[in-house]
Amino acid sequence: MTDAPSPRRASAASPRRAARASTPLLPPLPTTARPAWSIATDAGVVLLLAIVSVLTLGPAFGGVGYLVAGVGGAVLGILIGAAGWRLSWNLLVVAAVTVVVYLLLGGPLAAPGTTIFGVIPTRDTLRTLVLGIVFSWKDALTLVVPVGQFDGTLVVPFLSALVATVLATSFALRLKHAGWTLLPLTLLFVLGIAFGTREAAFPVVQGLAFAGVALVWTAWRRQEARARASRGTDLGGGSSLDPATAKALRTTRLAAGAGLVVGALVVGAVTGGLLVPASAREVLRDSVVPPLDLHDYASPLVGFRSYVRDFKEESLFTVKGLPTDARIRLATLDSYDGIVYDVAGDGSAGSGTFTRVSSEIANDVVGDPVSLDIGVTGLTGVWMPDVGYLDGLRFTGDRADQLEGALHYNAATGVALDTLGLRDGDGYTVDAVLPPTFNDEQLASRKVSSIAMPRATGVPDVVSSLAAEYVGDADTPIEKVRNLAANLSQNGFFSHGLEGEAVSRAGHGAERIASMLSAEQMVGDDEQYAVAMALMVRSLGMPARVVMGFHPDEYAGPEATQEITGDDLHAWVEVPFDGAGWVPFDPTPPEDQVPLEEAPKPKSDPKAQVLQPPPPPQAPAELPPDIRTEDTEQQDAEKDGFDFLPVALAVGGGLVLLLLVLGPLLAIALLKLRRRKRRRLAARPADRVSGGWDEIVDRAGDLGTAVPAGVTRRDGARVLATAYPAAPVLEVATRADSSVFGPGEPADDEVERYWTEVDAVVSTMAASVSWWTRFKARWSVRSLLRGRKAPKAAGSGPTVDTGPADRATTPGGDTP
Repeated sequence: MTDAPSPRRASAASPRRAARASTPLLPPLPTTARPAWSIATDAGVVLLLAIVSVLTLGPAFGGVGYLVAGVGGAVLGILIGAAGWRLSWNLLVVAAVTVVVYLLLGGPLAAPGTTIFGVIPTRDTLRTLVLGIVFSWKDALTLVVPVGQFDGTLVVPFLSALVATVLATSFALRLKHAGWTLLPLTLLFVLGIAFGTREAAFPVVQGLAFAGVALVWTAWRRQEARARASRGTDLGGGSSLDPATAKALRTTRLAAGAGLVVGALVVGAVTGGLLVPASAREVLRDSVVPPLDLHDYASPLVGFRSYVRDFKEESLFTVKGLPTDARIRLATLDSYDGIVYDVAGDGSAGSGTFTRVSSEIANDVVGDPVSLDIGVTGLTGVWMPDVGYLDGLRFTGDRADQLEGALHYNAATGVALDTLGLRDGDGYTVDAVLPPTFNDEQLASRKVSSIAMPRATGVPDVVSSLAAEYVGDADTPIEKVRNLAANLSQNGFFSHGLEGEAVSRAGHGAERIASMLSAEQMVGDDEQYAVAMALMVRSLGMPARVVMGFHPDEYAGPEATQEITGDDLHAWVEVPFDGAGWVPFDPTPPEDQVPLEEAPKPKSDPKAQVLQPPPPPQAPAELPPDIRTEDTEQQDAEKDGFDFLPVALAVGGGLVLLLLVLGPLLAIALLKLRRRKRRRLAARPADRVSGGWDEIVDRAGDLGTAVPAGVTRRDGARVLATAYPAAPVLEVATRADSSVFGPGEPADDEVERYWTEVDAVVSTMAASVSWWTRFKARWSVRSLLRGRKAPKAAGSGPTVDTGPADRATTPGGDTP
């Protein structure tokens, strides 16, 4: 009877058992054939390659949070892989341990904002980590860079580095061929490129580092395997090599291999840099369409007066099949911030969410079906005319396929838009449902629907006081709303402010609404009256929204083709009633109800109704040093016998050297700070607005995007919008023109809000470039050498002229 074979001999004698022992589910027993330093080298190489791969995410994530998450995940992955090898865990155990480590330690590394004291995970931490497995990848591609400031996005570097290093370490320690180790690490490197930006941080250096380390480590592993296989055997000729000769041979081979690798990398880097331009870098971000952000599109109500003025008798579009008295909706606006009535559009209360739709749209509204054929003639922009609530929308014309791919719809407000934008020649067919109409008698017993609305801010005080006066002793909601509409319509006067009409400024900001309601004669058009009534209704605790659209004075009939012009443009108010939906109200006076010539003029200073912000806090004065205290300390030191002179000379010399090195940078920073202060504190409010646009142009120039001299603000804004698509520069330029060249001076609170928008635009532009570009722009003198003039600040001394007058030629080249 023979002895039972040892496990090692049995494994060697059984090829099937050896094959099974190398599978992930049945891993081999821990081996001591390799020394500890060799295993540590594998782990170090895996960590180094993981760090190089994570660094490719830098331009997209920004800051250092992504690096902490990625390196932390790599370290944990290496520990899991090494523990699994040492303890002979199979694939299922390794996966289970990885999941547990991800949930327990992912909070401090990938979601620190959801933890307690930055360490202890909470329920929000687990929720962020679990949902991040699916949704963080989309957020990393669709959010505006740098994405590291958004919650949950750090899951991408943490999870990808964790999984890649677990696999790489397991392959390095368990498998015979070292090439398998590089597979997950290469995927991690490619993932960093795909989820990065077109502008990489150090692409050549990162590529060389990854390829060089990988090739050298692979060559070393192959040499190590050959040395182990040939240890104790003859190397040709029947003679055995002595250790010194074998060591010299290994060194020569490694040196030759390293030389070939370095040569190949240098040639690849040079030829790659010459043949492949930076613009050829392709990333997933360029191919993924981000969620619709309505902040990219200005409120159509801002352009109300321009439609009336420029297209009064010109055709905007034609419509066939329009029922009598039907209103054509262009946009539904439910958010007010004291500057503009806009579409909230962020999925918050009252606004719903704009989503991409196909030609067929789900609709559960009950009413009369209607079909319209709309042909665009002069209308441009993303907002699409429609009626009621849509069942379907089919494009016609040459651009039908492109327009259909960019169609979005808000089922809560009945508004459709196309991000591609409409232009002359486009057409589409609308299938919609018109809700039934209700008269005041039918609405008398109905309450106003309880619908949450976005919070209105910046509302003038006169709105609520006048609303209470207009409502009077009305009891029912319909009586209150009807009284508001009737008082505005009967007590006000109509004027577009065009040539030959009474003075009537455009706009519907807080200052414009306050001045109209406080004047001896209320003068305005649909834009002002609709906004005023909507704010009044909301001041009474009832929901309301402003609708901008079209309804002609005379309807051609459903069978005829109706031509819609700028003269058909109107704005009205809608209030929801239980069981009746949104009911329209028209507070605008009749067009023939014009101001009387002998009536007193409006108050000259309506800005008194606007709550002005408190003056900015003044920096505390710098007090001179306490000389007596210094003298006392020096005397005490002399009494102790310690000579401070050498220390003072050393410190003084260091400060002088530091001043010589950093002095020019400090001077540049102070000059830019002084220029910004003079612009923001200019004596005239219009100069402060112009200075805000100057600040955007100069900061863009420092970042490398120069605006051509002599162009208008809007033309300059288009140049900046091309370079910084995430920054709303066109909207800011439009508001600057309205404030600078509009009648009267802008209010102080309007100027402060404008500068807040300027700071947001500057921050967005800076965030869209690399950290190196931001660093160079901070100390760039390009904008200082351009010589833009800073207006004279209120209460300051003489203005130092550093270039052309700011008001004579505005930043965009506009001339007042």
